[in-house]
Formats: sequence, C-alpha cells, structure tokens
Amino acid sequence: MRQALRLLALMVVALVSLQLYFVARIALMRWVDPQSTTFQRSEWWRLTREHGPRIAWSQQWVDNGQIADSLKRAVVASEDAGFVDHSGVEWDSIERAWERNQRAQTVQEGRPAKPGAKPRPIKLVGGSTITQQLAKNLFLSGERTLPRKAQEFVLTWTLEALLGKRRILEIYLNSVEWGEGVFGAQAAARRYHHVDAARLGPTAAAHLAVLLPAPKRFERNPGSAYVSGRTATIAARMGDVELP
Repeated sequence: MRQALRLLALMVVALVSLQLYFVARIALMRWVDPQSTTFQRSEWWRLTREHGPRIAWSQQWVDNGQIADSLKRAVVASEDAGFVDHSGVEWDSIERAWERNQRAQTVQEGRPAKPGAKPRPIKLVGGSTITQQLAKNLFLSGERTLPRKAQEFVLTWTLEALLGKRRILEIYLNSVEWGEGVFGAQAAARRYHHVDAARLGPTAAAHLAVLLPAPKRFERNPGSAYVSGRTATIAARMGDVELP
C-alpha cells in the first residue's frame, strides 16, 4: 500500500509539473513568438524520412498587422464563427460532431462488407474551435484518446486565459498548415496567390480559408468546383464576422 501511495504521489507530481510547464510556455507566448509547433516538428520529421534532408518547406512569421483583416475574417467565418464569444470550447459543436460521427459509424456497420475488401476508415468530424486547434498543434499528438482530449481542454482554457483572442488568432494564422510543408498565412499567400499576407483581398482570403480543413487534399486541386463554391460562401459570410 505504501508503495502504491508513493507511486500515486509521483504521478500527481509529474502531472502537476507538466501542467506548470505548459502554463509557463503559454505565458511566454504573450511576448515571444513560438518558433515551431509539435505538429510542425512531426511533419518535418515525416517529410525528412520520406524525401531526405532537402525537403520543400515554407514558413515565415508575420505580425498581426501584416496579415490582412480579410484573411482573419475568412478563417473565423470558415473555422469558428463564434470565436470572439466562446471561452475556448463550444460544447454544442462538439455534441453535434459526436452525433455525426456516431451516425457515420452506424451506417458503415450496417453495410455488407465485400469479400477480401478492407474496411474504409470513418471520416471523423472534429467540432474544434480555433483555440482547440491551436492547443493541439502547439503541444499535442494527433491521437484520439480521452486523456489527450482532456489535456486539450486544459490547454485551451489556459490559452484563452493568458493570451486572449487577438494573440491566439495571430499565433494560429502563423502556425496552421496550408499544404504539405506550407505553414502560416505568409507562406500560404505566397504559395497560392503570389502576394504577401497583408495584400490578400476578400476572395483570395476566402479561398485560403476553405483549404484549411484538409490542406493536403485540397492543394492537389485548389481550383476545384467544391473549393470555388465554398469560397463564394465564405466570402459572403465575412462581412458579419467580428474580429478581436
């Protein structure tokens, strides 16, 4: 019993220490721009293993004032319409995403399997806010477990408490993936529209926002009918978006 209590105490100390480490890292981001994220490092390692050290990589930090308001509005309209109002997590969106995932799983289980065919993976819907996405990209792996999700919530609330919406959006736009080896608004603006992020117009900004949910898939055909139609939808919504 004594050994079990000692082990439990060590686990508690380790967990608290980890949370204090995260708090210190996030607090520092009020003044210091993060040089990379956990997701970016994992992508760099994957590309290096697949293609060798000379990989195509594009990333350049630009300050909030060097990112067009049109892109900020487009990303909020596309990814998280309630960004300025919620506290980091939108429980209604999570509930709706869970229900859609459950329906998708039920439909797949009801389909007869073809002999010798591998089951197709279910396309999961996330329902994550911009702050949740940033928390995951900055610090966490892509695995889907309850402890990892709980840690994501803690990091999300810490980001909201210590940084505020304006800084969260700035870091997000500079670190999010916009294609294989393409990270941040400046790299995306140069890659797809050959201008700086500060010079993006409403249509170009809406186009970049549409790519975010699946950038590796959409970059193969960024002018597809779906992307074009979705771009028009996002452009129409941008006027109603409030920025922090």
